[in-house]
Amino acid sequence: MTKRNLPKVMIVTGGAAGIGAAIVKLAIEQGHKVAIADVDIAAARQLAASLGESALPLDLDICSEARWKVAVEATCRHFGRLDVLVNNAGVAHPGPTRDVPLEAHEHTLRVNALGPMLGSLAVLPYFRAQGSGHIATVCSMTAFLTLPGLVSYAASKHALRAMHLGLALEERGSPVDFTIIHPGATETAMLELEAEKGVTAAFSREPAAPEEIAAIVLKAIRDKKTEVCIPAARGRVVKAIGANPRRLFELVEKNEQIGATMLASRRARSK
Repeated sequence: MTKRNLPKVMIVTGGAAGIGAAIVKLAIEQGHKVAIADVDIAAARQLAASLGESALPLDLDICSEARWKVAVEATCRHFGRLDVLVNNAGVAHPGPTRDVPLEAHEHTLRVNALGPMLGSLAVLPYFRAQGSGHIATVCSMTAFLTLPGLVSYAASKHALRAMHLGLALEERGSPVDFTIIHPGATETAMLELEAEKGVTAAFSREPAAPEEIAAIVLKAIRDKKTEVCIPAARGRVVKAIGANPRRLFELVEKNEQIGATMLASRRARSK
């Protein structure tokens, strides 16, 4: 077994559901040990109980510096070390920006940008002292462009990418590796909420399964990739469009029309 394929100890935030739970399950299947960190501790405990001794449930509010300290210490005490932090937890409060309460916008920005930064800062001293470590951030394709109905979410993901890459630049002389992954629409509870709020542009393509995203995330960590878009070809297009406001307006209008049709079909199938 090569060094990069050796079993790792990971913390996965938002690990009790969605993409996070898919990462946890696949990581344990691959031989890793995982701390399932989530504000929904009941769900984290339930998932951990189904996965055996390789899983540890952690009650973690990622916006609390104190809770991060407890989480890192608990993981190291239980498993003996920590090798990888997967910043996966995130929230969305979709809908027209004017209709979303200010508190909800603030919550989105705090959880999606500040939370992962606090987590990264919590593990960095440990990784430096240990002489190795890896911070992987599950971001979003909206880090390159914005969408109607997801304005503060996209803003938080722009900020998250800047934070992650900025820390990577600051730590480029350290033994810590950094990877950021950008999924597109994924079949999760968050996507269901976007459907309820009529965020049609999010449905212009068939969503990926969480398990598909999890496999790519773990491969990106194993291969120590710097940045990965899912799918890769789509990422190149999205980056180019996000840097060109005229093309962005054209794309969003087209995708809203396509997405409205696909969303209507989705609703009809669910009846």
